[in-house]
Amino acid sequence: MDGMAGVLSQEEISALLNDDSGMDAINGADGLDDLTPDEIDAIGEISNISMGTAATTLFSLVNRKVDISTPVVTFANWDDIVESYERPCVFIRIAYTVGLDGSNLLVLKEQDVKIITDLMMGGDGTNLEGELGELHLSAISEAMNQMMGSAATSLSSMLNKMIDISPPSADLVDLKDTINGEEIDEFLAGRFVKISFKMEIGDLINSEIMQLYPFSFAKEMCSSVATNMEADVSAAPADTTPAPQPAPMPQPAPAPQMGGQPMMQQPMMGQPMMQQPMMGQPMMGMPMGDMSQMYAQQPVNVQPAQFQAFAGDFNPITQQENIGLIMDVPLDVTVELGRTSKSIHDILEFAPGTIIELNKIAGEPIDVLVNGKYVAKGEVVVLEESFGVRITEIINN
Repeated sequence: MDGMAGVLSQEEISALLNDDSGMDAINGADGLDDLTPDEIDAIGEISNISMGTAATTLFSLVNRKVDISTPVVTFANWDDIVESYERPCVFIRIAYTVGLDGSNLLVLKEQDVKIITDLMMGGDGTNLEGELGELHLSAISEAMNQMMGSAATSLSSMLNKMIDISPPSADLVDLKDTINGEEIDEFLAGRFVKISFKMEIGDLINSEIMQLYPFSFAKEMCSSVATNMEADVSAAPADTTPAPQPAPMPQPAPAPQMGGQPMMQQPMMGQPMMQQPMMGQPMMGMPMGDMSQMYAQQPVNVQPAQFQAFAGDFNPITQQENIGLIMDVPLDVTVELGRTSKSIHDILEFAPGTIIELNKIAGEPIDVLVNGKYVAKGEVVVLEESFGVRITEIINN
């Protein structure tokens, strides 16, 4: 038996294999790659506020209404992303440099990136031909820089400390060609936090975007939120204001005496009348119900509101507008010879001598715009050494 002292029996081996603590050590069930329900709620709220601010910034960049739904927080691994997300897609890495230690990834579909960058460059979001190139990646990186910069500002207010990021970097990733997530970021080798949003931009985009966190980064944010809340509670001053004391009762005027005899019901000088309530002060010891009845019985002097009568000949509809007040306001007058649409590739090839064909036919009237509004048509004339426009038709909008 002594020789068998270092050998495990089959029962002991089975017990080790079925021991939850052993598997927890492998799977990280000590909490390092897991979140409590409260932490999940905190991450969802942080993401909701941050992405709401980012959506406002994106609206200013694309000049389209941007809606981002309430986030859904789940756990995932790299295989889950490969199987469920559209390919290829763009991974944008956001690294925090001040206030938080770590990074996270924002994942967008290739089609969505093309639409956003086209809108940023003045297009209508429909110029999607060609492959996603460096120009698109640079543009979406700048968009994310502004969006996540504003989100970091919101996070700073929430955590009550300075938060800053480094310029984001964007990469086009074809998930089927990538062996593992470590090539993108180290934390993608294991389990991580996946936050899903539904993003809508006008009628052009209606799809899902993802934000990926390492567990350590998520826990750090939750810890910062908890610390800030505890600091707010401890900093709140205790309510030590003494309760207001009832105002001293005014001394009643002495009543006229009959036959030199004082009235026995008159209180002594210097003592308050406990049975007589002051206006606006509750009687000591009187129930609230009795008080309301007492005040309800008191007569109230109600008078109708008096309004000044207008002159009979006043009519705001027919009164003449004083347009003379705005006669000196300057307006921009623009003459538009024609328009056309060119791809970024064609624009980059512009050079001296390049001829651009417009959508106007030779001899066709040109458009006259006032503050960007189409108001007239005209024809080009020459006035000495300058060009001019002769109005030929007024457009009634």
